[in-house]
Amino acid sequence: MDKRIDQVTAHDGSFDVHVWLPEGGSGPGILLVQEIYGVGPYIAKVAEELAGRGYVVAAPDLFWRLRPGWVGEHTPEGTAASIELAAGFDLPQGVADCALTLVHLRGLPEVTGGLGALGFCLGGSVDFMLATQTELDAVLSFYGSAVPEATGLMERISSPLLLVFGGSDPYIPREQVAKVEEAAQGRPNVRVYVDEEAGHAFHNSESPMFHHPEAAERAWRIALDFLGTHLPVS
Repeated sequence: MDKRIDQVTAHDGSFDVHVWLPEGGSGPGILLVQEIYGVGPYIAKVAEELAGRGYVVAAPDLFWRLRPGWVGEHTPEGTAASIELAAGFDLPQGVADCALTLVHLRGLPEVTGGLGALGFCLGGSVDFMLATQTELDAVLSFYGSAVPEATGLMERISSPLLLVFGGSDPYIPREQVAKVEEAAQGRPNVRVYVDEEAGHAFHNSESPMFHHPEAAERAWRIALDFLGTHLPVS
């Protein structure tokens, strides 16, 4: 599996986009949107698995204006530092950077087939917002904390959308998740999956504080099925 770093230019500078290529050299494209920990070992692990399944994966460095190349540690101290850094993050600007990354991804010779987006935590909020502006073959948002407050925007999303939450997430209370479930009712393109046992960031296998292996496995199986349906690898 090949890995490289491309550069994408925005109006106020340029930023790194980490690209993973599948063994076959080409496939559908997935925009992978980071958590507050940056494009670190966890995001790399997810990217490697997706590339192993035949996707071309691109993960932009969203914190490039704040701290280029930021990788927060999965410790209480690293989490606190990452939360502090993320407090200065401009969400609309991050969405714009992801839109630029999608244009870059679409233009890569290695990308054949459709395009999708997958985001975790902060990235789950970013790719939900991105989907209100851009048509994609599949959008997967894991525990995006901005989603419950933005359910009114769901009607602007026509792409197939999978929203994943933990039912025991201290950062996104269950009643907030219920608002998302309610907003999704009657929308055939939207699926909400709630694992009642799981907390926040439960898929993050690099973080002992958050990881819930059983819930992660259940949700990931659903995510892969969703990708296989809407963004198949030929």
